[in-house]
Amino acid sequence: MSLVRVKDGSMRQREPKALLVDETRKVLESIPEPFQTMCIVAMCLGLRVSEILGLRWRDSDWDGLRLAVRQAYVYGKQGDVKTQASHKWLPLDRSLAKKLRQHRARLAPLGKSDDWVFASPETGKPYWPGRIQENWLVPAAQKAGLGRIGWHTFRHSHSTLLHALGVDLKVQQELLRHADIRTTMNIYTHAVPTALREANSKVVRLVLPAQVA
Repeated sequence: MSLVRVKDGSMRQREPKALLVDETRKVLESIPEPFQTMCIVAMCLGLRVSEILGLRWRDSDWDGLRLAVRQAYVYGKQGDVKTQASHKWLPLDRSLAKKLRQHRARLAPLGKSDDWVFASPETGKPYWPGRIQENWLVPAAQKAGLGRIGWHTFRHSHSTLLHALGVDLKVQQELLRHADIRTTMNIYTHAVPTALREANSKVVRLVLPAQVA
C-alpha cells in the first residue's frame, strides 16, 4: 500500500490556456490549409475537434447562414455528439461562410454533399486531430512564444471572448452548447436566435476582420 499514490483532490488543475485575438492570428500564420480553416472554425464557433471532424457539407445551410452539429468523429469512427445540448444548429457568419466556401472550392473532387468537410484527399475520411496538433498547432504556438496549445484551446478562447464582449450568459451557454447551465452560470432566461447570431458575429469579426462583408 505504501507504493500506491493517491491523487490529492485539493490540488488545483492547470488552468486552460486562452488565446488573445492577436495571439490567435500569430498562430494561424504558421498553420497551412486546410488545417488553418479547421482552427478558424474552432475559434469562431467554439466547436470541439470531434464535432469539426464530424461535419459534412450537407450540414451547411448557406441560404439560412447556419451550421448543424449532428455528429462527431472520434478515433476513426462516426458517433454522437457529447450531449443532447450539443446537437443543434449554430449561426454561420457571412465571413466564416465565405471561408468555408473557399475551403470547399479547393477540395475537388471532394466537397460533395455527403463528404466530410475536413477529409484527407488520400482517404476521403476525416483527419487525425492528434497528428495535426503535434505537427502544426504545437509548433505554431511555440514559434509565437505561447507555449503548448491543443484543440480545446480554441474552444476555451471562444468562451473567453464571449465573456470579454459582455455577451449574455444564457447566450454564451447556448453558443457553447453546455448541457448544464451551471457550466456557464445559473441563469434561466431564453436567448433568441438574433442574440445568438449577433454574439457569434462579434467573435468572428475579431478573428476574421478582413473577411467582413
